[in-house]
Amino acid sequence: MSKSKRFNPSKSNPSFFPESLRKRLSDDLQLQGMADRTVKAYVRAVRQLAEFLKRSPEEVCDDHIREYFLHLKNDRRFANGSLRVSLAGIRFFYRNTCRREFPSLDLLRLQSINALPEVITIKQVHQIVDATTTLRMRTYFWTVYSLGLRLNEGLHLQVGDIDAARGLVHIHRGKGAKDRYITLPTSTLLMLREYWVTHRNKRWLFPADGRNHTLAKKGVSVAKTPMSEAAVQGAMKLITTKIDFGKKVSLHTLRAFLCHPLTRSWRELEIHPTGSRS
Repeated sequence: MSKSKRFNPSKSNPSFFPESLRKRLSDDLQLQGMADRTVKAYVRAVRQLAEFLKRSPEEVCDDHIREYFLHLKNDRRFANGSLRVSLAGIRFFYRNTCRREFPSLDLLRLQSINALPEVITIKQVHQIVDATTTLRMRTYFWTVYSLGLRLNEGLHLQVGDIDAARGLVHIHRGKGAKDRYITLPTSTLLMLREYWVTHRNKRWLFPADGRNHTLAKKGVSVAKTPMSEAAVQGAMKLITTKIDFGKKVSLHTLRAFLCHPLTRSWRELEIHPTGSRS
């Protein structure tokens, strides 16, 4: 998958985490083939450790590690998912970048909780799509929903990924760095075509928006990066605040519906390219 601008660890400026150490950690993670989001999360985990202890990570001992994770569990009440990210980032740092033997990093055990995802009805999906005020977001939400994509998979869709003749979409480097093909519904293809002619970006199906990304006279997008996660998450938050479903609804909720074993047939999911129901 093509990536937007790589994470630059020097942009964060924590006083207790030397820039040279941050960069080395970032480089080590990239050499391990970690995704950009993982690099950010692991660097953040070590930075937060340093800030809590008010010392460089190179000056940390095992008692400090114990103190920090007890703080996260008991004082900050971190959920297991957040604790798992912090533990993974700090473990990686001390086992690869700044090698130290800390028994406490092996002592911590986190219970796996397989909570069922929130699932919404097809009527509620249509409510979300119909409440979207821009063609860009309406097309993005329906594409993510109808193809069962993760947020970043949708953002990084490229023009060349669409095989209209065979009715397939090529997803590059999804979860686990695996490529896959997904069946492309006709309704989704039509929506993507309708939206693409509004920007005609040569590479991205969902290019970044704004004055600096469009040729003023021709109206052609010249964006070199895809639309941001923040833009999508902000739009979803506005819609779900307006339409109170009585449950937390996110982009992942749309994917959860498609992956649910009781999901209806594709025929019931067909919509016209304008976003109205067939």
